[in-house]
Amino acid sequence: MIIDAENLVLGRLASYAAKQALLGEKVEIVNCEKSVVTGSRRQVFEKFKSRSSPTDMKKKPRVYKMPDMFVRRVIRGMLPWKRDRGRLAYKNVFCHIGIPSNLKEKPITLENAHVDKLKNLKYVYIKDVTKFLGNK
Repeated sequence: MIIDAENLVLGRLASYAAKQALLGEKVEIVNCEKSVVTGSRRQVFEKFKSRSSPTDMKKKPRVYKMPDMFVRRVIRGMLPWKRDRGRLAYKNVFCHIGIPSNLKEKPITLENAHVDKLKNLKYVYIKDVTKFLGNK
């Protein structure tokens, strides 16, 4: 299954991808940098900046700077990671920046996770969040 993440809310995309991976399906997500996180720009940046601060890194979750790894980490948070079932499902999740040439199928999009369905018009693209965290 190939999912196009362009203009999709990250949490809704991640929960759908996690469910499909738990069912044993191979999930490929393309255009990860074009998915969105809801909230005001200042609020979102403060949240992820506080998570990536260097104090006591053993107890804080890992915050990646690349958009594909960022999205994959969010999906991992929705899987039962401490069980074998969750670890096997995580191995079936692949995220890509842009659309790779080796994927020949047409990607699907999730209508219920689209940003147009939001009541709140405040959102930030993953590309901007990772750039703020230090991605080039």
